[in-house]
Amino acid sequence: MTSQPAPGIAARAHRALDTLHALVYFVPEADEEYTAIGLRPGRMHYFASRSAPMGPVGAGVVTATFYNFHPGLVARFVPSVWELVTPADVLATRRRVADRALRRLLGEDVVAGPELAEAAELARAATTALEPQGRPLFAAHAELPWPDEPHLVLWHAITLLREHRGDGHTAVLLGAGVSGLDALVTHTATGRGFAPAAARATRGWSEEEWDAAVASLTARGLLDGDGLTPAGTELRARLEVATDELAAAPWRALGPERTDRLTELGRGLSRRAVAAGAFPPGLMAAR
Repeated sequence: MTSQPAPGIAARAHRALDTLHALVYFVPEADEEYTAIGLRPGRMHYFASRSAPMGPVGAGVVTATFYNFHPGLVARFVPSVWELVTPADVLATRRRVADRALRRLLGEDVVAGPELAEAAELARAATTALEPQGRPLFAAHAELPWPDEPHLVLWHAITLLREHRGDGHTAVLLGAGVSGLDALVTHTATGRGFAPAAARATRGWSEEEWDAAVASLTARGLLDGDGLTPAGTELRARLEVATDELAAAPWRALGPERTDRLTELGRGLSRRAVAAGAFPPGLMAAR
């Protein structure tokens, strides 16, 4: 019998690696490349590029799979985006964005170096344990061809790991009766990830809707004036443990030593990318 990974290992690996995927939605190369193929500047490219592996789907599918975005925001861009471009064009462009951004942020010496190649090999090995059942966004991404260059292999592998984990997290939230907005509010209250103002803006929720969610969570005893209550902290911890359990397969397959090594490499690469300006100022909460 294969043992379960040590507690927290899946979350640590995710935090170490995810920056290297997420940066493609915020770098200036994104607006440059996507407007060149006919998309409007701004958030349109996010919805197009992340949903493109599923084909020219409508707003309902994107709202369901993205989970914490306001349906009205999704409907502003989907399905009208598919009148401007094809999913195939978007996917080719997304790969160019990843290529250009990683080369700029990490530097050509790092992109061509042995540690990045090692990270790519380990991350790709981890993805071999991923299964598509009940994971629609992951399943769509998993059908895309693998790139050849190590930095893009690493980016694609992290994308697969991210979407697989995200699909599992959505299932956990649904099972716990936590809406997409509730999940967003309580996550920002942990002090990790997006700052509240950035979360509202990027996910399309109005200040009034956000405040109503805060009031509802406060009435449920999950928030107070200082942030998460003990009950809220316990809820978030349960959600993360359940998400980790559903995301354990790649790290179980990779084993503790190789998982620790990939986490170490990913953390170093992520820190280098952030230091080089991977995200706009004020987007992430101060640690």
